[in-house]
Amino acid sequence: MSVMIGSVSERLAPDSDFMIWNATTNESTVDTVTRDMQRVKVAAAVTFMSGIFQLLLGLVQFGFVVTYLSEPLVRGYTTGAAIHVIVSQLKYTFGISPDRYSGPLSLIYTVLDVCYLLPTTNVGTLVVSIVTIVGLIIAKELNTCFMRKFPIPIPVELFAVIIATLVSWRFDLKTKYEIEVVGQIPSGLQPPVLPEFSLFASIIGDAFALSVVGYGIAISLGRTFALKYGYKVDSNQELIALGLSNSIGALFQCFAISCSMSRTMVQISTGGKTQVAGALSAVVMLIILLKIGELFEELPKAVLAAIILVNLHGMLKQFTDIPQLWRTNKVDMLVWVVTMILTVVLNPDLGLAASIAFSMLTVIFRTQLPKYSLLGQVPDTDIYRPVEDYNQVKEIPGLVIFRSSATLYYANAEMYVDALAERSGMDIAKLLSRKKKLEAKRLRKEKKEAKKAKKEAKKREKQVEETSEESDHEEKFEITMEENAHETDSDLPKAIILDLSPVNFLDTVGVKTLRNIQKDYGEAGVQVLLSCCQNCVVESLEKGDFFNEKVTKAILFSTVHDAVLYCQKTEDEDMEATHF
Repeated sequence: MSVMIGSVSERLAPDSDFMIWNATTNESTVDTVTRDMQRVKVAAAVTFMSGIFQLLLGLVQFGFVVTYLSEPLVRGYTTGAAIHVIVSQLKYTFGISPDRYSGPLSLIYTVLDVCYLLPTTNVGTLVVSIVTIVGLIIAKELNTCFMRKFPIPIPVELFAVIIATLVSWRFDLKTKYEIEVVGQIPSGLQPPVLPEFSLFASIIGDAFALSVVGYGIAISLGRTFALKYGYKVDSNQELIALGLSNSIGALFQCFAISCSMSRTMVQISTGGKTQVAGALSAVVMLIILLKIGELFEELPKAVLAAIILVNLHGMLKQFTDIPQLWRTNKVDMLVWVVTMILTVVLNPDLGLAASIAFSMLTVIFRTQLPKYSLLGQVPDTDIYRPVEDYNQVKEIPGLVIFRSSATLYYANAEMYVDALAERSGMDIAKLLSRKKKLEAKRLRKEKKEAKKAKKEAKKREKQVEETSEESDHEEKFEITMEENAHETDSDLPKAIILDLSPVNFLDTVGVKTLRNIQKDYGEAGVQVLLSCCQNCVVESLEKGDFFNEKVTKAILFSTVHDAVLYCQKTEDEDMEATHF
């Protein structure tokens, strides 16, 4: 969030716009006071507009987008965000000053810069960091051991801040060892000021992106702790809360808020789990700003960095999700790993958007490659299960019962047809081609017989004898063709039953696919029945003109067993295929 606001402020208020001529040094310098004032105005304006966007999105129930944040995605994202926070604290831990980077790969550049500057580490700062980290770890372990005896956890972070401030002030660590401290903390609150409306046209795109990213970060962390502590997060309420905070805070020259990984972990580790903790934090911050802020001016920044690093170890423990997900669901593991990598490489703002897009692709991928099964009957029951999964399940002779584990739509329609042909053992293209050849052969033979009958008729003197001979030839031909047809279709099933229970919607391509299946297999002499159709599927079939005079709703059955009983009832009859 800070990086996004900083980039907008630097773009709209660059140093080049605030150059002044210094007569003493005879060179141009930057008027930092005026520049910073303008950048504050830009930050307040973009914050105000992002708050308005969040309010509007909350009112139109935009919070539904949270349904696309799966648990593996959220945990992978928070792990990647934790890595960003850790890297951002390294400069305070080692007392170095790496360059500031923004955009994709900024974390990689920062790590390389930190490694390059390690030889210039401030030893005093590093010692303070190590002592604080070790002390916090020991104190937290003791806190865990005595948790049963002390119902209220000891606020070790608060003690660390107080002790470090006193030591830094007493031994003058800033002057003697060049240890960077917090420095001057401005006291008092800024009076409310309306944002500059003239800036809105230049920041509308950045404000919308900021509102979405801020919401995404807050809701992802909220869902993480909601899963951990067993409560529910109202996504639309969070949007409205963020919108009010940003729009009102902007009047006091605050910049956009979201959810801080580091501060949240510190609050959790000190036992804060309710809104009371947030209220107390706000009161303490107000007191510090108004009265006692100057008392913390000597606090080393290395101590704050150490507190953040220690409290982020819980987020890093989420790496143990990888082997567990590998055993349970490899696609979820891939979502976790890819989300973490994208967040690290592309930064949290772009990483979140890219992670959601990748997660959606995995959903499409799963529906494109569902499991196709032939169903058989459990003996003496009306239960039908996949034949390959159960040993006692038996196929119904003369029937093919086919089911897909996913819905039928444009992305998998072609594969559905191919799988049906493969599982049923019927190559519909070859069957139709052979049927056309037989039809052509029949027509040629009829033509030949007709010519022969005509010649014989001329030789006959009596019309009765000619008619008798023609009838004999035609009857002989019909018997021959029926025998050929019987021989051709003897291996085909009598009917195909499509179990559509997993199908929860049908698009136009899905309706067309079922129509083509009905037509093609019907022309091959195989009846196609539909079973277990949901109401929405039947409505889609009706709207797609699937039913007509030839194909009626009589092919619909509420269960697979009903369709099987219908086929068995008509087994001894000639089941004529439906033609379009």
